[in-house]
Amino acid sequence: MEHNYHLKPRDYQMREMEMALLESDTDDDVEILSILAMEDERLKKERASTSHRGSIVGRKVIKRNYLQGEERLFHDYFSDNPVFPSHIFRRRNAAGTLGLSSLQKMTAALRILAYGVAADSTDEYVRIGESTAVESLKKFVKAVVNIFSEEYLRSPNSNDIARLLAVNEKRGFPGMLGSIDCMHWKWKNCPTAWKGQYTGHSREPTLILEAIASYDRWIWHAFFGLPGSHNDINVLEHSSVFTELAQGRAPPVNYSINGHDYTMGYYLADGIYPQWSTFVKTISAPVEAKKKHFARVQEACRKDVECAFGILQARFSIVRGPARFWDEATLNDIMKACIILHNMIIEDERDSNEVQQDDDYEQVPESIPIPVSREPTIEVQNFIQSHIRIRNRETHSQLQADLVEHLWQLHGQS
Repeated sequence: MEHNYHLKPRDYQMREMEMALLESDTDDDVEILSILAMEDERLKKERASTSHRGSIVGRKVIKRNYLQGEERLFHDYFSDNPVFPSHIFRRRNAAGTLGLSSLQKMTAALRILAYGVAADSTDEYVRIGESTAVESLKKFVKAVVNIFSEEYLRSPNSNDIARLLAVNEKRGFPGMLGSIDCMHWKWKNCPTAWKGQYTGHSREPTLILEAIASYDRWIWHAFFGLPGSHNDINVLEHSSVFTELAQGRAPPVNYSINGHDYTMGYYLADGIYPQWSTFVKTISAPVEAKKKHFARVQEACRKDVECAFGILQARFSIVRGPARFWDEATLNDIMKACIILHNMIIEDERDSNEVQQDDDYEQVPESIPIPVSREPTIEVQNFIQSHIRIRNRETHSQLQADLVEHLWQLHGQS
């Protein structure tokens, strides 16, 4: 009798082999029958031990020692007598079986943010799989943004403005609130259909971050997500940097320079930005000594935002290298979470001896309800007037001229 074993499932093959061998009484056949019985028992145990337990059906389960990874992480950084002290932890950004602990998941997320490494590289120390590390990162950054945005991505309040005005006046720029600029983040996994839209002067798909930073590198404004084909002016037209000012919800800023009174703060900007009353730009190819001095000081103080970009990328390598995720929402959460964590570090390291002002600005509510009406209202008229004042070219020129004289007087006194 001929047996066609390769055409049938393995279990049936072994059963037919057993039946064929039972018909024979030789010692060799009995020995083969015993071996087949042992193999059958082994296969049954193997199937019982490899039942589906992962997130993807059919995926081989790697038996990581989760408990060992948790204990090692805890003893290295979080025990009463850790292996690595607190300053080392801060610098390293430590980054029927027991599941992964929240400590392991957050450590994996922080290591990806801080070092910009691939998700599977966290397995070596934290004992966490690639898919779990990616999912932990997404949930971690989303939670950071949802919980801490109101505090660490806020616009300056009255106390913040008082401090910024006091410090910047000593630097020679009364009324200055910070400096503004844009940064590009390369999008490695940009969908092919979108590459033309997101490719700009760098000839690679990028996403743009518009930010405002102060002297201490705190990032007060972050507008992220526009395609890299835009320039800084296009980004400015889309952003909400002056929304509160135009709506009358921003705290007042009153100061005088060279005998002229001003009621709006300003930001230092480079040459591409428009000539608005809220921007102070440098002077191209200055000839007079006082204008040369102004250009030198303005360009030096304007580096605040560029330094903030550099520090952000140094602390969180994920925004320095190319973005590997596919969807914009995840990239938006990652960028904002990195900025929030950056501001947390700035707050923690802020010098306790810096200048503090006792000026008590009147607190303005975050939102003012506007009644619906078909007739022109005072609020709409005020919004239009504020919009015109923000874009006033004459005020821009006058403010620049006053700052030139003011800085030259300070230079002469020194």
